[in-house]
Amino acid sequence: MTTTKFRLPSIRLLAPASSLSTQMMIVGMVITLAFILAALFAPMLQSWGWIQDPLESLANPIHQPPSADHWFGTSRQGYDVFSRTLFGSQAALRVVVLATILSVLIGVPLGMLSGYLGGWVDRLLLFLMDTIYTLPSLLLSVTLAFVVGRGVWNAAIALSIAYVPQYYRVVRNHTVSIKTELFIEAAQAMGASTWRVLTRYLFFNVIQSVPVLFTLNAADAVLVLGGLGFLGLGLPEGVPEWGRDLQYALDALPTGIWWTALFPGLALTLLVVGLSLVGEGLNEVINPLSRGE
Repeated sequence: MTTTKFRLPSIRLLAPASSLSTQMMIVGMVITLAFILAALFAPMLQSWGWIQDPLESLANPIHQPPSADHWFGTSRQGYDVFSRTLFGSQAALRVVVLATILSVLIGVPLGMLSGYLGGWVDRLLLFLMDTIYTLPSLLLSVTLAFVVGRGVWNAAIALSIAYVPQYYRVVRNHTVSIKTELFIEAAQAMGASTWRVLTRYLFFNVIQSVPVLFTLNAADAVLVLGGLGFLGLGLPEGVPEWGRDLQYALDALPTGIWWTALFPGLALTLLVVGLSLVGEGLNEVINPLSRGE
């Protein structure tokens, strides 16, 4: 007797994505890829002498407007805004990727176990996740940042806790609807263990929406990390980050010094837009029926 291990989305379902959504997803992928390349090649460009050290301040004039020597100008501390913006993408992507991966690694298994086992395990996890979900992500991240302190891993942990319930709820609901399917009951009748059912028969059926949620949470995490940096709760002093640079630029804005806030803020906004467009485009492709067609 043969059973189906998992069901992949059919080509017919993947095809109807509108050309507009596909174009917007491509735009989002280009924007995101540009930031990934900036994060990867920023240290190399610095070693070649093409950009300055983002922590070098004494050698530069203060509040110099954008020029050939300093493309994005300099800040009140004497930092080169261009190099700070490039290295800020490195810090943002590192923390955001770590945070979202941690959320997936925790939320997906818990959602599968909760939906498959049911009973008191399901009720307990539902209560816990709903409690966390009701808290605003920024408020929860700020509170956790006070507890765990500053640092790349600490910021990733503080951000990830807020997103675990989202993966849990999506995966749990899919598990509850799929566990009554015939191929699951056939696997159980053949004596398959809980681990085998979860990993071989359920896993690929319940994670189809995870990539969409991953990119959308990554976009939100960029904003939350910027907020933490602005409040002084993000990364250590020696790590360039956009939120901290916006905090530095706040006092100079009333005096007409616009470039110290414009470029870090623009970089943060573009990365959020790029990740959001990728997420929305993936949602159109993976879940075409959500458009109501």
